[in-house]
Amino acid sequence: MQSSELQQNTPLIPTHIITGFLGTGKTTAINHLISQKPAHEKWAVIINEFGQIGVDQTAIPTQDDIHIKEIAGGCVCCALGPALTINLAMLIRRIQPDRIIIEPTGLGHPSGLIDIIQGESFCSVLSLHSVICLLDPRAMDDPRTISHETFIDQLNLADYIVLNKTDVASDTQLDQALQLAENMYPPKQAILKMTYGKVPIEVLNTQHIDEFSASFPLSHEAEQTGSLLVTPPLQPLMLTEPGKPIMKAGFSNDIYSCGWVFHRDDIFDYEALLTLINSISPVLRLKGVFRTSKDRVFFNNVSGELSITPIAWRRDSRMEILSQTKLDWAYIEEQLLRSLAGKSHDK
Repeated sequence: MQSSELQQNTPLIPTHIITGFLGTGKTTAINHLISQKPAHEKWAVIINEFGQIGVDQTAIPTQDDIHIKEIAGGCVCCALGPALTINLAMLIRRIQPDRIIIEPTGLGHPSGLIDIIQGESFCSVLSLHSVICLLDPRAMDDPRTISHETFIDQLNLADYIVLNKTDVASDTQLDQALQLAENMYPPKQAILKMTYGKVPIEVLNTQHIDEFSASFPLSHEAEQTGSLLVTPPLQPLMLTEPGKPIMKAGFSNDIYSCGWVFHRDDIFDYEALLTLINSISPVLRLKGVFRTSKDRVFFNNVSGELSITPIAWRRDSRMEILSQTKLDWAYIEEQLLRSLAGKSHDK
């Protein structure tokens, strides 16, 4: 696809990457940015999930001036690059957004994504603005994370580093994270300390600094050649029947994934579901939105730390698990079915 195919007689569309390792609060930060959006602007948000079932889209409220597109089943930074190109072109033509925000998977190396935005297909349409990397200071205690090539280059390529979740980090962890960010060269446009992803909209006003470079530029190419999906991404997601979930599992980049989608009429016993989710181990990430006997809730487990929040999503119930070891997916599905409380009409 040539850039002339998308040429518009309008200014270049500011395009942003919100990156960060697993569980740093990227979707929460995007929600906060959306809450500050000027009323006259129309935004497009592309969310990339590593697993087969898209869950993050459920956490962003639907509204007329926000257009959400989710790409699941791999990484748009490498293996799913063609899917990103196609979806970007469609959004530009159909939506004509004033701003685009892309949230790659936490396991994604941003080099490939930057190459796509600045490449021949989009250079006359898109302008790469601020690249924002969220960092949970508690990661400083995990040598596997801080030595991970993708983690390092997410920070290297960012214009802004946001130290998020500072309210639950220790002073030592915060000092170490701040030192890591401050010692990077070229210096970042800013290093921000935040809680709950409260990133100010002003960070979107600056263009990306091209002098930032990756320490491991071939990392995303290695991810692409080593990718193997056991099953294709689930499309479409709305063919479920009550009590008969759709399940999809995959394996890529040494990470196992499995996800389920349940019919919108399925209702889960809250306590039974909570007990089950707390029992699933070990997980890198578990995300799920469920219609329960109490309310509709979003479960978010990052390396054993579980948070539960209300959610407005009404279409179905769904869950995705990422793990470095293959779990007993059939047993987990059996326990999910056991936790079903019954059916009723939508609230």
